[in-house]
Amino acid sequence: MSFVPEAEQRLWRTVMRRKYQLRRDRVQLQNRLECLLEEAHIKLSSLVSDLLGASARRMLKALADGETNPAALAALADQRLRATATQLCDALGACTELNPVYRRLLKMMLEEFRFIEQQIGQLDQEMASLLSQHQDAVRRLAEVPGLGVDSAQQIIAEVGATAATFPSPKQLSSWVGACPGDDESAGVSQSHHSPKGNRHMRRILNQCANAAVKVKGSIFEIVYRRLVPRLGHNQTIGAIAHRLCRLIWIILHQGVHYEERGPAVSQSSRQRRTKKMIRELRSLGYRVEPLTLQASNPA
Repeated sequence: MSFVPEAEQRLWRTVMRRKYQLRRDRVQLQNRLECLLEEAHIKLSSLVSDLLGASARRMLKALADGETNPAALAALADQRLRATATQLCDALGACTELNPVYRRLLKMMLEEFRFIEQQIGQLDQEMASLLSQHQDAVRRLAEVPGLGVDSAQQIIAEVGATAATFPSPKQLSSWVGACPGDDESAGVSQSHHSPKGNRHMRRILNQCANAAVKVKGSIFEIVYRRLVPRLGHNQTIGAIAHRLCRLIWIILHQGVHYEERGPAVSQSSRQRRTKKMIRELRSLGYRVEPLTLQASNPA
């Protein structure tokens, strides 16, 4: 099925795909930063889980600005950091004789990080403005385990705010390429590999499926545990992605809310997730009030 969206949706796609590319650039830059620090014998990545976290950034900025005292750099770390001051001093010991070239390269990388993150923030606001008329659809999708505000926006950009182009969830799954293949010859099945489809949607669904199966007590975790011994991880994630794809069609096409079917999801975990989602929506400029999930309209 060939799907050429309208001009408005093509604009959504352009914005979201550019944002995805910027995120890839950020990851690549982070890898280059880690390689630079390793070459300079700065072993910070062995103690800090996120080189772009608040503590690491403060230390790296001071290092780029010319700080040569490891103790002074270690003092910039947050108190909640698991690494001790002694460990940090040992990891940062090479800063006393660090070549100025490394400091300049580090400063350039940090400036590039700030620029990329500024652009991502601008695209966030741009997309929120473009989807201001469809914020209810964004919120309903974001309620699904494994999804969030950003993935909801990506999905709407690819399939539309109501998925109206696709008459059934089966057709949406086929277009995405999230359904099992059916290659038969003379009544003999030759292959069950999924067909090629929209690679952007397949990427989003696979990411969401991997996140959904980690939500404790959700129906996706239960299905994953049931299927993975027989199918293995990759095929099970594909099955979860197919399930998510059909669920997305129902939520968008029928305008219903998601209802969790997993028995072990507590009320407190639902409330925490709802509050987090509302904070994300409000940070993008959406007007959202805390609403009780509509259990009477299951998806």
